[in-house]
Amino acid sequence: MSQNVDPTREQFDRFKSLPRDTPIMMLNLVRLNAQAVYPDGETITGAEAYDRYGKFSGPVFQRLGGSILWRGRPECVVIGPPDEHWDVAFIALYPNAGAFMAMVTDPEYREAVVHRQVAVADSRLIRMGQSEAGAVFSA
Repeated sequence: MSQNVDPTREQFDRFKSLPRDTPIMMLNLVRLNAQAVYPDGETITGAEAYDRYGKFSGPVFQRLGGSILWRGRPECVVIGPPDEHWDVAFIALYPNAGAFMAMVTDPEYREAVVHRQVAVADSRLIRMGQSEAGAVFSA
């Protein structure tokens, strides 16, 4: 059963309560379903459905100034639940939180999101603000 695919009302309200005029990065961790089943009964792999999501949502993401800052290939969880794994990991950069809000409410994006919903078994989407980089770990 899918979990953590779409935000709860409380999570989305928290996101909306934060400043909208500063650049944000969104950490995306995604576990795909082996099979993606569409409402009309079409069945493909989760990876194929997620690729469709990228193909159809990408133009909206780019039009609003979004870009992929970093993409990696998850290999193993070093700290965390031993049975947890992710198929997709990336950080999306948005010029501001308003651009993210504009994306998720865009009619073209709303048509594309069904591909994500059938593709994803579990996910994490974590909003991050900018901080100074450095050579050591710090809070």
